[in-house]
Amino acid sequence: MKMSFQKSTALLSDPHGRTRRQGKAWRNGLLRLPALFLVAAAAFVGLAGKASAEPPLQKVRIVVGGTTILNITYPWLNLPVALGYWKQEGYDVEVFGLAPTVQPLPLLVSGQADFVQTGSSDIIQANLIGDQPVRVAMQNTSLDWAIGVPASSQIKTLQDLKGKNIGVLSLAVGGINFLKTYMVQCGMDPEKDVSLIAVGFGAPAIEALRSGKVQGLFYWSAGLASFKNAGLAMRYISAPDWRSYPDYSLAVMEKTIEKDPKMVEAIVRGAAKATLFAMTNPKAVREIQWKTFPETKPTGNVDEATLVKWDLNNLNAELQGMKESFEMNGGKYYGNTDPKGFDRLQAFMLATRQISTTVPGTTFLPQIPNFYAHTNNFDPAAVIAAAQEWKP
Repeated sequence: MKMSFQKSTALLSDPHGRTRRQGKAWRNGLLRLPALFLVAAAAFVGLAGKASAEPPLQKVRIVVGGTTILNITYPWLNLPVALGYWKQEGYDVEVFGLAPTVQPLPLLVSGQADFVQTGSSDIIQANLIGDQPVRVAMQNTSLDWAIGVPASSQIKTLQDLKGKNIGVLSLAVGGINFLKTYMVQCGMDPEKDVSLIAVGFGAPAIEALRSGKVQGLFYWSAGLASFKNAGLAMRYISAPDWRSYPDYSLAVMEKTIEKDPKMVEAIVRGAAKATLFAMTNPKAVREIQWKTFPETKPTGNVDEATLVKWDLNNLNAELQGMKESFEMNGGKYYGNTDPKGFDRLQAFMLATRQISTTVPGTTFLPQIPNFYAHTNNFDPAAVIAAAQEWKP
């Protein structure tokens, strides 16, 4: 992402490194709160404590794991702030990013965050391993991982990567379980036939592919889009069932739903309106993002038109997963979560020994009748018109 690969983490290091990691905290025992979490929590409290005066609007905190830069690929979180959707509902929402090494779920469980943005597999593990009633307030994207290989190479199938190296963000990313299962399905031994090499984000990953250190890069869609921005011509390899799984989701504790269902519905409603706005006019999203959050604008030794193109590439890659999630969950309510998707994902996690048992998919959803009908109780025509008529 950077062409000085630094602030261009918005281009080459998609913030979704975030939930793409396994929830190892659950295996270690959440309630023991590891030292790393305590340090992060203290820093979080210190940051939040700077606001001394209580505003008239009710405060709500949303924490995003895996990134400190909430770039253009978070339209459902950025637009409600920029367009005032949440303030119209009566809430002053603060969205915080956490470093990639810090898990967001402990902050949710401890009550220091009202919502967190995390992966569906982490939510399942929190319930089944950590025994914590974490619920999906809103599903945002489908699982959008793929292996990018040079378009000029002879590699066209996963089997063609036998005996070769695949670069990954780190050896702890959750997507690796999907990749290894796909290898087994293709008759390969994931421990012997392919080597996975941690190459990180941005320039190191690109150089690893260009130099031949690795012959493919295994990342999520916005990350792969950022490589395209840097000049890599790639073709993509993925399992046909991957995009049928739920992935990035806005999570909330069951006790928060019980205590303040009106607030939970309002937050999801604002994010749902933002989702529709973004799907309607991506170009407007880019203009709003740069104007409201100028620090997230990508940088590089290129002209403005190229920076615009790059950020739209990143956004459109993310929108693809958002649209797939919308269709997969019925195509009626934005943010809707079909419990069948969590049944499918649990079956996969059970087969790959990430969990030892399963529960009904409905367990992970808010137990509020017609919840997603309530969260979509707004005028979609008005949102679409506002998006279409947007002027800087």
